[in-house]
Amino acid sequence: MIEIGVFDHVDRGAGALGELYENRLKLIEAYDRLGIRRYHLAEHHATPLGMAPSPSVFLAAVAQRTRRLRFGPMVYTLALHHPLRIIEEVCMLDQMSGGRFELGVGRGISPHEVGYYGVDPAKAQAIYVEALAVIRQGLGATTLNHKGEFFRFEDVPIEMAPVQRPHPPLWYGLARPEGLPWVVANAVNIICNGPPSVVRTVTDAYRRDWAAAGHSAESLPLMGMTRTVVVAESAGEALATARRAHRCWHRSFFTLWEKHGTRPMNAFYPESFDEAQQRGFGIAGTPDMVRDALQQQLAEARTNYLVCRFAFGDMTLEEGLRSVELFATEVMPELRLG
Repeated sequence: MIEIGVFDHVDRGAGALGELYENRLKLIEAYDRLGIRRYHLAEHHATPLGMAPSPSVFLAAVAQRTRRLRFGPMVYTLALHHPLRIIEEVCMLDQMSGGRFELGVGRGISPHEVGYYGVDPAKAQAIYVEALAVIRQGLGATTLNHKGEFFRFEDVPIEMAPVQRPHPPLWYGLARPEGLPWVVANAVNIICNGPPSVVRTVTDAYRRDWAAAGHSAESLPLMGMTRTVVVAESAGEALATARRAHRCWHRSFFTLWEKHGTRPMNAFYPESFDEAQQRGFGIAGTPDMVRDALQQQLAEARTNYLVCRFAFGDMTLEEGLRSVELFATEVMPELRLG
């Protein structure tokens, strides 16, 4: 059986913000109970796409409301965070959860969000690279020393350590094979958002480069593929829910980009759910329909990890719970590696 995870924007829904948080935590409790392996939380700012702009705050609640579920940001936008603060928060979350934290890192997809924080988008990549080097050093040390372009530390005491040594598993969003050299060299788990054929170019290249580096196939990191999934007793019910919720989610996704008259790179999401389903990004239907469609995509993409979006837009808690319960009991046990 393939491992299943969840990706979540915690985008704005129809209710109050406090209700959104509580309903999402109840859904996350269901993920934990039903055997979902991981929960990945996006970080976004100044946009209805991300109502959990401080991932560590929300994930602290996740740590307390779950027992088996592994979790983490996908990703910490490192150009917006001081690396010493991230070291401390990672240690806290890993300790609070008994070693269930997973560390997703990146520069962030939106130059507008970075710009609102006073960071030059042109420098975001360089800041991210240096910040990550500092974080990895700090998570495995008792004293931090670093002299770089953006950060300097001299004999800074590190009083905390994560449960998982030298650091929790690393995650990175990867859209194209060009980013694989660093990923392979550091045994980083990845998540891809593209159509199955695009994901296949990444997974094939990862397997090839992993073997060329002298590693065994059994030690291959996880290569995830994200899909929006809605399951219901009838295809009509599932599709109606998916269509309605997708319109709300899509509006939130593009709000900030449209405000600035721009479009995101590597964002393939169609405006209608019907087109999204036709292109393979979303699947709505009965358990049998969802199982067959996902298994076909897994075989085409040759991925070893499936990451589902079960809650999005204005979906109600009841709709989300019913969907994930049907998925966990009638779809998940039948899925096999691609």
